[in-house]
Amino acid sequence: VCGAESLVKDIYHYREINGATMDPMAAYLILRGMKTLRLRVEKQQENAMKVAQFLEMHEKVEHVYYPGLTTHTNHDIAKKQMKGFGGMLSFALKGELEAVRQFLPKLEYAHRAANLGAVETTVGPARTTSHVENTPEERAALGIPEGLVRYSAGIEDIDDLLHDLKQALDEIKL
Repeated sequence: VCGAESLVKDIYHYREINGATMDPMAAYLILRGMKTLRLRVEKQQENAMKVAQFLEMHEKVEHVYYPGLTTHTNHDIAKKQMKGFGGMLSFALKGELEAVRQFLPKLEYAHRAANLGAVETTVGPARTTSHVENTPEERAALGIPEGLVRYSAGIEDIDDLLHDLKQALDEIKL
């Protein structure tokens, strides 16, 4: 560890209390998970791209934010810098907050959660997850529409995910 002396002291103190090594079960789970990490990330990226392409064509979606799409502002930069485009995307629904309120409860596969780093697909509106502490005015100034949904693609069957999105989007009454 390197950094400010106060930070190093805090970390040293934490290590004194908690020990320098993790428990055996945590170590085992990390080692086991590392063996399939590449496969899981590849599947998440594949699913995210297909979800983004599907959403980009849907009439109730205002905008899709995913660097893998050629329509993304920074697609060319992402293509140069990345081997894949990640499993995370976001999209803005037409109808803003009311559309989000109608959409989220209808999802059957995607779990509503603030933590978007799981193997299963998770979803959450920015206004109540990542940007909950911002006012609507602050979110607007940051370019975050009230209808923005954050979506972390999991490793489920893509047909199930697309069907889930379609049926939930079809329920939105604008």
